[in-house]
Amino acid sequence: MPRVLIIDDQKDVRAMVAIVLRVHHFEVVEAETGAAGLKAFAEGSFDAAIVDIFLGDTSGIDVINSLRERVPALPVIAVSGMTTFDFMEQSPHLGNVACLQKPFRPNDLLQALRKAQAAVAGALPEAV
Repeated sequence: MPRVLIIDDQKDVRAMVAIVLRVHHFEVVEAETGAAGLKAFAEGSFDAAIVDIFLGDTSGIDVINSLRERVPALPVIAVSGMTTFDFMEQSPHLGNVACLQKPFRPNDLLQALRKAQAAVAGALPEAV
């Protein structure tokens, strides 16, 4: 069962995302702060992460950078209700990050997750 880390300071958003993913047979770990998310990531193995750009304790961009430093091929979805995602290309760790604008529908979430997985798979070197 694929394991997804959700880092979002809005409880209702985390709950909705978790429900959608669990219905589609994902194991979910929720974190309400960047620090809690990084701690959970350090303690376990994840197949993808969904990270809010504006967290109460830190920048979601910093969290994504930290996740990608540890696992460069991690599929990541950045979510935000207040910004465009033009800045995502400014860091090497933010390449191939799928972006999702709040509010979003369950199908949008699943599509973004597939896009994030495909983007990372396409960026990996071909096996020889």
